[in-house]
Amino acid sequence: MSRRFFETYINVVRRILPSPYTIALLLTVVTLIIVYAFGNYNQLASSEIIEKWAVGLWEPSLMVFAMQMMLILVLGHALALSPIVSKIIDRLVIPCTTSARSAALISIASMVVGLFNWGLGLIFGAILARKVGEKAQAEHRKINYGLIGAAGYSALLIWHGGISGSSLIKVAENGHIQSLMGSEYASMLPTMISLGDTVFSPMNIIISIGLIVLVPAVLFAVGRFSEGQVPSISVDLPHTSDSLQIIGTEKLDRSMLFSRITGMMLFAYCVYLLLSLDSALSFFTPNNINFLLLSLCLLSHESISAFVASIERAVVGAAGILIQFPLYFGILALMKSSGLIEAFSSFLIEHSSESSFPIITFISAGIVNIFVPSGGGQWAIQGPIIIQSSLELGIPLNKGILALAYGDEVTNMLQPFWALPLLGITQLGARDILPYTLVMFLTASAIFVLGLFAL
Repeated sequence: MSRRFFETYINVVRRILPSPYTIALLLTVVTLIIVYAFGNYNQLASSEIIEKWAVGLWEPSLMVFAMQMMLILVLGHALALSPIVSKIIDRLVIPCTTSARSAALISIASMVVGLFNWGLGLIFGAILARKVGEKAQAEHRKINYGLIGAAGYSALLIWHGGISGSSLIKVAENGHIQSLMGSEYASMLPTMISLGDTVFSPMNIIISIGLIVLVPAVLFAVGRFSEGQVPSISVDLPHTSDSLQIIGTEKLDRSMLFSRITGMMLFAYCVYLLLSLDSALSFFTPNNINFLLLSLCLLSHESISAFVASIERAVVGAAGILIQFPLYFGILALMKSSGLIEAFSSFLIEHSSESSFPIITFISAGIVNIFVPSGGGQWAIQGPIIIQSSLELGIPLNKGILALAYGDEVTNMLQPFWALPLLGITQLGARDILPYTLVMFLTASAIFVLGLFAL
């Protein structure tokens, strides 16, 4: 392939893509039309459909989920801004001297961190990409900054197969599967499916290794064929104190000792929770992850005031996601209550066989993720269908669940919702990274399909 081909491809993709918020609004309109035409609401007045959508915008349980996800992003970003993590990132930036090498190294680092925690992996990759851009800007060196930003987004390509994967965490809870399916299937189901059967299963380990090896290799090749320019990144102003003299209780705000003691107490409680559980892997729930991130932030920042300053910077990067969450909750409410997701998934699964079922589950999960970019929300809707079909077709439950996880994560490369914090940190636009995330989508899809078929 020639360099001219890549440049033409990039220009075409950039011309036809609107902003992420516009995409969310367009998906809302498309969903309303589809629901009115094909859903269970086709006998209702348009005003009733709109009312159900409006109620879904503020669903209390989903608002709790939104808060949990926002905290994972913000606290993960604040941790990445700490002096300790910043030094690690600075060391990783040293060998990033070309677009090809930078994209490969950043994608490897982002995916490895993303396997442990998707929020930290996303922010870690974003800051690493920005540091590479700032270095190139200071040296007046041309790089493909959009490609490097896309490489920083790669944690969202692998996260659902890691220990923070929404569906994998839920099925590891005692009784969750049985409560999801009801008493009819209780005797046919295990009480739980441990992370050892999902995250650490041979199939998932092989597929994860394939992603970590092949995706960076493809990005390296793209980097060699693409042209770049000197990045233009505005430098953040350093945080300054409003008071020249520290008096009274302000000393606590600036005290490293107080921050360290508080962080150590919270961290000690996390260790206590970890040791009190039957399985250490059961610790990784959204609330416990946020608790751990908070303790690490307090331990790694120089003071409470420095931690709060990093939170103020981090919140800006998550603002785009905050305002889009309700739109996707509204889409989820429409698709769930109208029966569209169940009908769509059931149709695909009914026309599948034992060999094709994992592939069809993967495809259906990927399509649903475009409209509902939430692993937890998607599992609540598609999970019962996948479990029931797996039982009827005699397919291992863990393989069906992993197929959903793979489909959910791969289309993150087409859906820019979770890229918003990265875009805020790197000062890139969705149009800048999506040409390259499409390449990552095609590469990863081939790996997932081959893995599900052969393993």
